[in-house]
Amino acid sequence: MTQLFRPFSFSQELIERAQLAEQRAQQALCGIGQTAAYNSRKVLHAFMQQGVSERHFLGTTGYGYDDSGRDTLDRVYAQVFGAEDAMVRHFMLSGTHALTVALFGVLRPGDVMVSVAGKPYDTLDGVIGLNGVKNGSLADFGVHYEQVDLLEDGTLDFDGITEAARRAPRMIYLQRSRGYERRPSISVAEIETVCKIVHRLSDRTIVMVDNCYGEFVETREPTEVGADLMAGSLIKNPGGSMAESGGYIAGRADLVELCAYRLTSPGLGKEVGASLNQNRNLYRGFFFAPHITGEALKTAVFAAALFEELGFACSPRYCEPRTDIVEQIVLGSPAGLKAFCEGIQAGSPIDSFVVPQEWDMPGYQDQVIMAAGAFVQGSSIELSADGPMRAPYIAFMQGGIVYDTAQIGVLMAAQRLADEGLVTL
Repeated sequence: MTQLFRPFSFSQELIERAQLAEQRAQQALCGIGQTAAYNSRKVLHAFMQQGVSERHFLGTTGYGYDDSGRDTLDRVYAQVFGAEDAMVRHFMLSGTHALTVALFGVLRPGDVMVSVAGKPYDTLDGVIGLNGVKNGSLADFGVHYEQVDLLEDGTLDFDGITEAARRAPRMIYLQRSRGYERRPSISVAEIETVCKIVHRLSDRTIVMVDNCYGEFVETREPTEVGADLMAGSLIKNPGGSMAESGGYIAGRADLVELCAYRLTSPGLGKEVGASLNQNRNLYRGFFFAPHITGEALKTAVFAAALFEELGFACSPRYCEPRTDIVEQIVLGSPAGLKAFCEGIQAGSPIDSFVVPQEWDMPGYQDQVIMAAGAFVQGSSIELSADGPMRAPYIAFMQGGIVYDTAQIGVLMAAQRLADEGLVTL
């Protein structure tokens, strides 16, 4: 291993710590490989069943009528995710945009939306209207927001969810990943329990899941266990590092149709939207996605094992089950968070010479520092790390499309902390 790491000037002490961390994590790494194999075969089967062909890679222009590549990709996603229908579009600008399209697509004035995993991710504050600004939010259109907070240990309050479902709101909303909170991410089994509770008590209530960072981490997806609607970003897991932009929405066919009317125009829906030669990368990325997600998970497990060895609190621990690709490392100080992000950036294939700086990032309450030396700007399936500049100064690390090289970024982060006297090797 020393020979393999020689070009990167790591200390011998750090290399030895890395060897121990990887040995300790072997069982978890093996389990990730098994999940990736299962999901890869599921994707292959969908490609075969839907008759994917070279002709589906050809793009359309203008209105995009009769775009068979676009329409077949929708069916591939729907089959893999166990959904009635799906809509996969390169012109959904981000995960937040996909979620916004879904929320505005199905909610109407007077409806109640209940978030049952506490407050959603910061970028949805303006979408829901939590910031009080009259900017075309759901609140502006008369949609009422309620919230069921998590229990003290960060887990779902099933009693609170049951009470909320009895009031028959239009939507129960659940964010699978932790965002910038310290809570655990939510497993598909827990989502299944929520769906059973809600559907038993109210036949008018939609269960919607923000599935960002969660695709292919487990062998089932939320729409396979009862979720009516879910959405995510193509520059996270399902894009497989190949998608240059985009998002998806999947679920019940009637709900996906409403979302399509919101994205394009009522009456047009999924029938329009030129693919502009993006289809090949969307297909290829989705085909790679289970394996790439596995590489990101291996990177997270290795980082947790190493940084626990160095004395930092990590969540999930290297040996704990995972339901998203995010690894939380508590650095404990502004200097620690900055040094960690500087190391991740220095170990990236793109812009390794750049030094990350905290800044007022749109949609966030605190300044955010972000390391992202990626082939696709902002792609968090590629190795990246970010976090708000607030106590206890947590780095939220995700991605890593090649485990062998993503390890270098993790080690660069550890070496940077050691060089600045913030950890002893």
